[in-house]
Amino acid sequence: MTSESLKWSAQLQIAPQSSSTKRLHGDKITLPQSALEALLAAAPVVPVQNGTSRPFTSSFDPFNRHSFAAEIQARDALADRQQQLPHPLTFRLVNPQTGRVVYAGIREFSAEEGELGLSSMLQESLGIRSDSTATTRSNTPGPDIEMVDAGSKAPVVTVHHRSIPKGTYVKLRPLEAGYDPEDWKSLLERYLRDNFTTLTTSEVLSVNGGRDEKFRFLVDKVEPEGEAICVVDTDLEVDIEPMNEEQARETLNRRLEKAKKAPGTTEGSSTGGPVQLGQEVQGRVVPGEYVDFELKQWDRTKDIELETSTDEDHDVDIFVNPFSSHLRAKPRLDEHVFSDFSGRPSKRLKLSHTNINIDEAEYINIAIHAWKPEDGGSETSVAVPFTFNISQTQSSTSDVVHDTASHEANPDEVICKNCKQHIPKRTLALHEAFCYRNNVSCPKCHSVFLRNSEAWKTHWHCPHDDAYGSGPQSQTKHDSLYHPPRTIQCSACNDFEAFNVSVLAQHRTSTCPAKEILCQFCHLVVPQQGSDDPSFTDAEVLMSGMAPHEYADGARTTECHICSRIVRLRDMKVHMRLHDRERIGRSSPRLCSNEICGRTIRAGDEARVARDQLGLCNDCFGPLYITQHDPEGKALRRRVERRLLQQLMSGCGKPFCHNAEWCRTGHKNSTGEDRTVTTRDALPRIKPILEALAKGETGGLKFCVDEAAQSRRAMAEMVAAEGEYELSWCVKALEEEHNDLGKARSWLGDRAPKIGEVPK
Repeated sequence: MTSESLKWSAQLQIAPQSSSTKRLHGDKITLPQSALEALLAAAPVVPVQNGTSRPFTSSFDPFNRHSFAAEIQARDALADRQQQLPHPLTFRLVNPQTGRVVYAGIREFSAEEGELGLSSMLQESLGIRSDSTATTRSNTPGPDIEMVDAGSKAPVVTVHHRSIPKGTYVKLRPLEAGYDPEDWKSLLERYLRDNFTTLTTSEVLSVNGGRDEKFRFLVDKVEPEGEAICVVDTDLEVDIEPMNEEQARETLNRRLEKAKKAPGTTEGSSTGGPVQLGQEVQGRVVPGEYVDFELKQWDRTKDIELETSTDEDHDVDIFVNPFSSHLRAKPRLDEHVFSDFSGRPSKRLKLSHTNINIDEAEYINIAIHAWKPEDGGSETSVAVPFTFNISQTQSSTSDVVHDTASHEANPDEVICKNCKQHIPKRTLALHEAFCYRNNVSCPKCHSVFLRNSEAWKTHWHCPHDDAYGSGPQSQTKHDSLYHPPRTIQCSACNDFEAFNVSVLAQHRTSTCPAKEILCQFCHLVVPQQGSDDPSFTDAEVLMSGMAPHEYADGARTTECHICSRIVRLRDMKVHMRLHDRERIGRSSPRLCSNEICGRTIRAGDEARVARDQLGLCNDCFGPLYITQHDPEGKALRRRVERRLLQQLMSGCGKPFCHNAEWCRTGHKNSTGEDRTVTTRDALPRIKPILEALAKGETGGLKFCVDEAAQSRRAMAEMVAAEGEYELSWCVKALEEEHNDLGKARSWLGDRAPKIGEVPK
């Protein structure tokens, strides 16, 4: 469809900032419902074929060339015709006051009538500021500028539908030096795929990084050449070149400096990696960076204790994130579940095994961090040495326990009133004389310092909470993290403001829409989304225990492999529990009384089995059936006797038979020796079976059967010997799955109760 196939334009006011416009990113816009109706009215009518091919009409003769033209007309007349919009819909936006032009893609038709929703990037590209005024630039007036409505209060934008070609190439130029390809390459690819339909030349792309980083690129050149290209459903080649030689040199210098301080180098932080219980790690961390460790194996019935220490002039922080399906991020200062970033040089963090985050974790991510002040100088780039180890202790009542001093009471010791240490009674007088002269105790925290030490002179207590420490750096750190001069905005969602770092970290690991999860339905790592959607605050969603993305994704349906019903994915667990209760409550199927037969009595045969009192399946009872009236079963027992005599004396003649006890052929196949049985020998063996049948007992029958039934019985006995399922269920499973052992095991897991299993 060419650009001239669909002509539509309108002048719309910029919608005010709201929750809906904040969700717009990249080049996405929202239009009113009337715009969709106008677009459909202007769209050309095209034929739409239902299916991949349409059959020929009855009048078509493939051997008559004169019927081809008539066939084409007939098929066009039968074809469905409807209005069709091009895909994707792209629009040319013009600011009439400045003449600035940018191309955009549609997100949805949900704007208020007469309004146009724009992302912040589009507003910046059009020169529209948040105070509803426009920045001007010299531009030649055109038809769009003449259409300005001077009486409107909100800025007005002219919107044209304009189809643009699929892009094959784009050249981007960084606006700042020092961009590392490892930082922006995958990020840029994901950002373009998720947020852009078009790219406009001379447009500035502003891409948010992972940690308050922002990468800005200028769209310098596109192919095919023109004002813009479409980046949907196309292979796009991207080149990134520096703006000039000076920027290229600065970028190279920054990369070399970064490589010099990369993890594992002499000036950089340690590399981290997997750790084990009881392992002591010696490392270093550059202020502002993190050393990441992973604990993958531990005793889940005991608590985990993490301990770090460094010299008196520094302190390192410890952050922990359990890695699970609902938390995939590594622990950081503004994104962690457990932490200790106090001002003490040594820190101890105990994690309770009963904590739900630890219990559901695949493994535990641990980060060692050295805090760096915002105005830190060159001295803050020196790596801080630290010691780190992990151990396990018996369970405690608290989820997180910080370091506390403990000392067992000794009857020969007393506590010094000044330093609060345990002192032997015999040396108390000497100790107190020295202690009161040289030591001083803080009346608030009871910490003991040397009277003339720098630590005592710089000792501080926070007036807002119970924190304390020594040294101006620890106080600055506490104030900047717990009492910042202004609220801290979440860099991931931009909708949450926290009054300290701890509140921000709790938000980032709980309700933040940008928190990454592993969706249990699509099995992709995706943002959980939904905190700004009021539907995700109702009781049903909260009780489901799912993230908003999972709840929405779980609305898709699938077919139950047991009952073939269509069930929503999020309801499948409950649906399978119903099958479990039905499975456990089932009565065991009835086996054929023939001890080498691998068949069950089907529901329609129950009446016949009760009448003949032998308990045989249809295949085993078939050779014994006659139409003679036999209310006492005497004739039936005689037929059973003749069949057993025939098996013992002559055999069944089947090469696969292994009925070694009651069949001459089966004995020869099993042992390799032929056995001759006379009537005199056979009748005494058969007599107990006939007497049991006369009493209504059906045990002991061993009629020769076909190969499938015989092998099915052998496999069923093998599975039943494992002790999980009864023999009758094993036979039923193999019978339903046609002797496929793998499918039969799956059938048992879905439909058969285990031995001793009771409903939950």
